[in-house]
Amino acid sequence: MAHQHLADYLNLKHLGTLHYQLTPAELVEHAIRKGQGELADSGALCVSTGEFTGRSPKDKYVVVDEQTRDQVWWDKINHRFSEEQFDRLFARISAYMQNREWYVRDCYAGADPAHRLRVRVFNAYPWQNLFVNALFIRPTADELAGFEPDFTILACPNFRAIPEIDGTRAHNFTIINFSRRLILIGGSAYTGEIKKGIFTVLNYLLPLKGVLSMHCSANVGEGGDVALFYGLSGTGKTTLSADPNRRLIGDDEHGWTETGVFNFEGGCYAKCINLSKEKEPQIWNAIRFGSLVENTRFFPGTRTVDYDDQSITENTRAAYPIHFIDNALEPSVGGIPQNIFFLSADAYGVLPPIAKLTPGQAMFFFLSGYTAKVAGTEAGVKEPQPTFSACFGEAFLPLHPTRYAALLGEKMKQHATSVWLVNTGWTGGPYGVGSRISLPYTRALITAALQGKLEGIEYRTDEVFGLQVPAAVPGVPTEILNPRGTWADPAAYDAQARKLAQLFSQNFAQYNEFANDETKAAAPKIMV
Repeated sequence: MAHQHLADYLNLKHLGTLHYQLTPAELVEHAIRKGQGELADSGALCVSTGEFTGRSPKDKYVVVDEQTRDQVWWDKINHRFSEEQFDRLFARISAYMQNREWYVRDCYAGADPAHRLRVRVFNAYPWQNLFVNALFIRPTADELAGFEPDFTILACPNFRAIPEIDGTRAHNFTIINFSRRLILIGGSAYTGEIKKGIFTVLNYLLPLKGVLSMHCSANVGEGGDVALFYGLSGTGKTTLSADPNRRLIGDDEHGWTETGVFNFEGGCYAKCINLSKEKEPQIWNAIRFGSLVENTRFFPGTRTVDYDDQSITENTRAAYPIHFIDNALEPSVGGIPQNIFFLSADAYGVLPPIAKLTPGQAMFFFLSGYTAKVAGTEAGVKEPQPTFSACFGEAFLPLHPTRYAALLGEKMKQHATSVWLVNTGWTGGPYGVGSRISLPYTRALITAALQGKLEGIEYRTDEVFGLQVPAAVPGVPTEILNPRGTWADPAAYDAQARKLAQLFSQNFAQYNEFANDETKAAAPKIMV
């Protein structure tokens, strides 16, 4: 009971045993002793997240109050929750937490000390606390002395809401109260809700003080050149930023200040479906003791993870501290980005493997945030579906997308940053007909851009999207650079391109009143 004071500021009474700041070894022992996980032969702890194997965006709420009423982008993504509803639910959770065992961890979100958030997390499960240790920044012993949290998460996976009493849509929920600086998570053990809850908080707080918050990965070359990789889950942010020739700054969430970029996290949460040592050696080697692997299965009769098994979900995940990546940069802070890559897994098979964007096109594609929603990342999604997600992270934006776009536009122009559109999706036809663009080819295209090999060369202009597509790239077959030529029936490609262009135009209509002429002019030309 020595750590009871950790909950005093929340007025939580009569809690059971509080395990504070346990080591990874202790958390693994607790999880195994409770029958909640098994050790793989790599040393990683393997667990099941139960009913939910992905986020549930429809069940994320923000409390409406004086602070948020006129700031938050309501309804589409941020569902309203009243202060009265929150108070009632918090009282029920407080009662639920009494006389139970909790795992408590203090950590940071934000590698830049000027902009970091002090976070305290209460977990019901030891393996969830292992996740928090892996994903957030780990304070030193001196930093823990007198630690006072800026935000608190209560993660209660076995607490199920009663919709007719609590005002939720279902029994699971994530509710953010910015004024009380508190996040309540219930009914779901999927750890991504913890990670993205804090990301949403930073997406609210940082832009209000002129710092651009970004759903992107980042790395830095030997010469100090920084690259950003924007994209939704499954488009390749983690894979493509884990480059043996560049230092990893972070794989998912960053801020861009006046002096450069910084990672929000202290670890990585990598998709590991079809993971292989040959294709992704850095991620493979990072999955060891201290890592958490979610929703996978072992090969029969072994403790070896079968990464090709998707019988539980395609959204299998591995969480590990960033220093488990051999060439990770710590502290995770870099300079001004020279190159930005927008990653789109195009299920239509229309977009070229790489194209250079004008500033207007960059803003158009940033606000569009086009990709294919990959199976399993969200509850109920069984196969890739074309989707538009503003700023490549709409689900995590508490402010209107144009607030982030304006900040990005200012920074791109100020620093003359090059922006590239990269299709990590399909070629030779749509999903189900064509094939996924080869990862080695995508790596070669990105490397060519980073090394300046795409400057001063011949480009062709895509007729529908107006994109500048290189005519040739070292190490990449010329024929794949023109997607129309990879289709067996060029007329079928033209029809598909028109269809996708129409979808882009329809989606962008919601931003027309906010967009400048340069951005509007970047809209695709719909050929009849």
